[in-house]
Amino acid sequence: MLEEKILNDYKEAMKNRDTLKSSVLNFLRAELMNTAVAKKKSKLDDNEVIAVVKKQIRQRQDSIEQFTKGGRQDLADKEAKEMALLKGYLPPELSADEIREIIEEALNLTAAKDLKDMGKVMKEVNAKICGRADGKLISDLVRERLTKTQE
Repeated sequence: MLEEKILNDYKEAMKNRDTLKSSVLNFLRAELMNTAVAKKKSKLDDNEVIAVVKKQIRQRQDSIEQFTKGGRQDLADKEAKEMALLKGYLPPELSADEIREIIEEALNLTAAKDLKDMGKVMKEVNAKICGRADGKLISDLVRERLTKTQE
């Protein structure tokens, strides 16, 4: 499980005195525990862990933007290193072509005709992708495909 891998990597980082990795993973572990408590679970499944990791990555992206605007490149670089470390815990991203194939399958399955059906298609696509692609990219591709269908 992904949660166990994070714990083992944290222990390894502590042994190796890797301060950046240990601090990032310690914070991530705390977020995982908070999420588990909020959901009244003892352990999270991999999809829930991936959701927490993605949330952490989004926070790092926002921080990088803010630090860059504020002229603090040193802090932006630190956040970028942390973000790269967190991305190592995500499954490999799907290519745009692979996403398009999944969208086509979902269109056939839902018999979607226009943008009104976007919600049904998105639900189907997200179930198959399971966090292996950016949500904005998925919705853009679905919208593009449904717009072509209307023409």
